[in-house]
Amino acid sequence: MMKKTLPFLCCMMLLYTLPAVAEVEMPNIFGDHMVLQRETAIPVWGWAGKGEKVTVSLHQTSVSTRADAQGKWMVKLPAMPAGGPFVLTIQGDNQRRFEDVWVGEVWVCGGQSNMQWTVANTNYEEKDTAFVQAAPVRLFTVQVDMDYMPQQDIKGGAWKTLSQESLQHFSAVAYHFGKFLHQSLGVPIGLISSNLGATSVETWMSNEALLQFPQFNAWISPIVERGKSFAEINADFEATKSLWYQQHYYQGPGIEEEWFRPETDVSQWKTMELPNTWEDTELKDHEGAVWFHTAFDLPEDFTQDTFDLHLNQIDDYDIAWVNGHKIGETYGKHNHRNYRVPAAVLKPKDNRLVVRVFDIGGIGGFTTNAFWGNPILWGEWKYKKGLVIKAGQFPAPVVVNASPFSTPGVLYNANIAPLMPYAIKGVIWYQGEANVDRADEYRALFPAMIRDWRKHWGQGDFPFLFVQLANYMAELEEPADSEWAELREAQSQALALPHTGMAVTIDVGEADDIHPKNKEAVGIRLGKAALKVAYQQDKVSAGPAYASMQIKENKAIITFNHQGSGVVTTNKYGYIRGFEMAGADKKFYWAQAAIQDNKVVVSSDQVKVPVAVRYAWANNPGPLDLYNQEGLPAAPFRTDHWKGMTTGKKYTDIPRF
Repeated sequence: MMKKTLPFLCCMMLLYTLPAVAEVEMPNIFGDHMVLQRETAIPVWGWAGKGEKVTVSLHQTSVSTRADAQGKWMVKLPAMPAGGPFVLTIQGDNQRRFEDVWVGEVWVCGGQSNMQWTVANTNYEEKDTAFVQAAPVRLFTVQVDMDYMPQQDIKGGAWKTLSQESLQHFSAVAYHFGKFLHQSLGVPIGLISSNLGATSVETWMSNEALLQFPQFNAWISPIVERGKSFAEINADFEATKSLWYQQHYYQGPGIEEEWFRPETDVSQWKTMELPNTWEDTELKDHEGAVWFHTAFDLPEDFTQDTFDLHLNQIDDYDIAWVNGHKIGETYGKHNHRNYRVPAAVLKPKDNRLVVRVFDIGGIGGFTTNAFWGNPILWGEWKYKKGLVIKAGQFPAPVVVNASPFSTPGVLYNANIAPLMPYAIKGVIWYQGEANVDRADEYRALFPAMIRDWRKHWGQGDFPFLFVQLANYMAELEEPADSEWAELREAQSQALALPHTGMAVTIDVGEADDIHPKNKEAVGIRLGKAALKVAYQQDKVSAGPAYASMQIKENKAIITFNHQGSGVVTTNKYGYIRGFEMAGADKKFYWAQAAIQDNKVVVSSDQVKVPVAVRYAWANNPGPLDLYNQEGLPAAPFRTDHWKGMTTGKKYTDIPRF
């Protein structure tokens, strides 16, 4: 039976992973209202029947080709100036027709939650109704997905025309950037938003790029060697799951007794505070199954057809029941357990939740306490041991095991690779919060990601503009080391790459909110960087940046680049806050600073022989005063190279979101 089943599954997987080839099909990035990149060859690609002739027409140009043996085809339309609207047609045995197509500037907008944050999440109200009604600015939000291997198409998304409704649901930073660009350049703007909150930089890097770093080898090498997508791995598992399930997994105490039933007597079971791992409990040497039991009430206003139950991540497998009904099972310690419980099996009060957790080695248990978990996950649970295994001898199957927030490569493969080679002008990027604990590592990862995207896109060193992290958390009374400051420094070092620009936001953050609402300033500052880097306009695009330090007696004289029309302080008394100074003992003290001849002179009564100066070197340095006359803030910096809080810290496959 198995020999007959496997070829059938392989055929089904081939049908699943490739688009139908009986007629012309197009990637999801192509659609009505799209914007194509001006003044460069325009790639258009898709799928059709083997050998099928395909003709692509735009405006007054047509190009033909034939699909290859795999049904793939691509043409490149000649470069066009900005304009539109046009109609794009793809003619094969059938015809695909896209209307309201514009040629202008296309930017990819990536990162984590501060890029994902929509206009509706901010305090901004767009009052320029004429701009909204008339501007050819088009918005595309990629439907986020994951995979181990580069995919041929994104999961979904559609180009939207600009309206009060569509902009509310679009990235706020990207929207303000696009508005600034359109008003500055007067051409159509296409914005492709591909981002996800809480994600680390390594999730957005290709397998190839990650293999350059030894810390990722243990994770990425098996993925590359298998060369299988999520769908293929799932199919392999399903083909063998039933036998493995009965012979090795679903056995031991609690199975025949049906401990998942709500009437099970748990009065003699032990207790554990969850979420928690097993490392510091009497289960630390236990490998195999442990049954957990708790009770919960529904919210008083619950009226839905299903109840969302988020158990976050569990190491390694789990089966969950509510009131005796199986509501889901998951394999893989990084996968998030998101179960939907039918209302029909629920009661207003005293619902019984049972989770059989199965550890195949390592720490075991409920490993993450993410803020989006159900409150019922937290608190005291009853538990009892089930099946005992020997981890090294247990036949663990290969399963999909990935978190969108932290698993290396999976977001690149599903959300960036499929966009290539859609012609773009450049990328804007707002990310780093998820890497602050490994800021030293970010110095290498972030530039590697930029080079990686440029290489695979095949458009040379296209402009890559990024946001330096904003001020966040409480202001400290005394100078101290800072992971956030180290991450900002790591970001600034990426400016060594060609055609890069950085928007400094150290003055627009909020102490109690990691998502500052002033996204307009961020978008505009990125836009100013774009005018300089991408469009070669001779405009001031950045605030003062540290250039050099000279020590004279007990003073440090700081020289800046990007002075614009001059270095100024916005403080009405002429003070400049945010400076600190240290001597050879490496102990920093707050320092006084003043502007002299476009330089800043720094001194401290507590440092007689200065060695190092730092500026805005904190999670949140508080109010700052140092700008250029064009209103752009000075970038945080330090003159020393002393060991930081994150020195040597690198990625490890530990529990993380």
